[in-house]
Amino acid sequence: MNYFRTPHEERNWAMFCHLGGLAYFIPLGHIIVPLILWSMRKDSSALVDREGKKALNFQISFTLYMFAAGILIFVIIGIFALIILGLLQLIFVIMAVVKTLNDEEFEYPMTIKFIQ
Repeated sequence: MNYFRTPHEERNWAMFCHLGGLAYFIPLGHIIVPLILWSMRKDSSALVDREGKKALNFQISFTLYMFAAGILIFVIIGIFALIILGLLQLIFVIMAVVKTLNDEEFEYPMTIKFIQ
């Protein structure tokens, strides 16, 4: 059942699911914020359900990659890996937001599908 008044409003919620991945001011906010937004609206919109799952899968995957890179700090390569992963995360989230607002399909690269 769709409770949204306009497709624009539906796209906005989907966009906020992606933008929630940038909520680093909250510990684990990059996972918690998209999870909350997705949970609130997943039953009322197929678009929000689909995009929320993509955002969550991406953020969980990148958390694992960052953890692995953090362990590799002891062999110096981890520092470079953390910097590159941080930049890629920012770029991919921005790309997802723009594609969602333009009503285009976007698949995050390097994503493990935890939530189907």
